[in-house]
Amino acid sequence: MVSFPLSIPSPEWSFFDLGPFRIHAYAICILIGIFLATAVTSRRLTKRGGEPGVVLDIILWAVPLGIVGARIFHVLTHPDDYFGAGKNLWEVFAVWNGGIAIFGALIGGAIGAYIGCHRAGIRFWSFADAVAPALLLAQAMGRLGNWFNHELFGLPTTLPWGLEIESTNAAFPVGLPAGTLFHPIFLYEIVWNLVGVAVILILERKFRLRWGTSLGVYLIWYGVGRSVFETIRVDPSEIFLGLRTNVWAALFAIVLGLVIIIVQSRRHTGVELSPYLPGREWKPVDPEVESSETDSKLEDHGDEADEPVESREVDATSTTDTRP
Repeated sequence: MVSFPLSIPSPEWSFFDLGPFRIHAYAICILIGIFLATAVTSRRLTKRGGEPGVVLDIILWAVPLGIVGARIFHVLTHPDDYFGAGKNLWEVFAVWNGGIAIFGALIGGAIGAYIGCHRAGIRFWSFADAVAPALLLAQAMGRLGNWFNHELFGLPTTLPWGLEIESTNAAFPVGLPAGTLFHPIFLYEIVWNLVGVAVILILERKFRLRWGTSLGVYLIWYGVGRSVFETIRVDPSEIFLGLRTNVWAALFAIVLGLVIIIVQSRRHTGVELSPYLPGREWKPVDPEVESSETDSKLEDHGDEADEPVESREVDATSTTDTRP
């Protein structure tokens, strides 16, 4: 008879040493997420008419600024963890210990993507549509990293999928007995994000979402899920007008997504013909045309070579000096 576990254990390790280097599982998950997002976005942008590989020119700006924005947002919304008596200010830069905020990553990444798109000649909204489902895929991998870091858990639960958290964890609620199980919010978000990928792809196929509307769906979908998950988290966070800052950020994402869909649907009623800015279009080279042009040039040079030398010599006596 097959027996099922009555809880989800937390991993016994979160890093391993490779020579002088310490490799964190959290970082590996993030890197895998970035790789998957880049591959998916590249494929989607190429199908829209973009040059293969052009997404790398954009990612080189979006990823670094996204990481910076994610860390800044986290630090600003958890100031007690980094500032004050007995705190090590250098922990602000210790990203490997966990602590990056998705909403900060979106803000920083959007700025970086806008810069990258402008430099590559790509429409920002075309890139935004291509990256929308890829963002959810990357975020799902990032949440897996939270599991390795023994973080992102919610209120106590007796459900079979309760998450085991050691009582020595700094975020373990005071007053609860050791062995208490918690809602695995990281798992809830993984499932929610993966379902969101399917939702965006289905809506794109049915309604031909373009001009940033796929990004609008992403913002609404993620905002709705995050606003719910945030209400059952137990880790400390700044409270503003009775709500956690991330709840406010999630609500803002929903509103922004609605605005993008409404405004862009009214501004652009036609089909998006090219992902490139006017005058910056990429023209793929047709091998047959290129071969034909090469053959034509060779034929021209061949005719010239067959021409008698006498007929190509210039008669110095027949030239006229046209200088004033």
